[in-house]
Amino acid sequence: MEAAKGHKKSKYDVSFEEATTVFNDPLSRTFDDPDHSLDEQRLLSSEHSEIGRLLFVCHADDERIVRLIRAREVTRNERKYHEER
Repeated sequence: MEAAKGHKKSKYDVSFEEATTVFNDPLSRTFDDPDHSLDEQRLLSSEHSEIGRLLFVCHADDERIVRLIRAREVTRNERKYHEER
C-alpha cells in the first residue's frame, strides 16, 4: 500500500509521517465516515501513533493509495470512549 503525501502538517499539528503510523497497528479501529463526502468513501481510523498520541485519521482508500485527508488528536470525550472499549 502506498500513501499519497499531502501537507506536511495539519492545522492540528499532526505530521503526515506521524498520522500514517496509525495504520501500522493491527488493532486500530476503522469505520465509515459517510457524513463528509458524497463523491468517495471516506474512513476514520483511531489508534495511538508511534509516539503515543491517540489520533483520529480521516482517509480515502482505493486499491493502490491511501489518501490522508486530515489527522488530529482525539478530544477528551473521544479519548474516554476509546479507553472504555
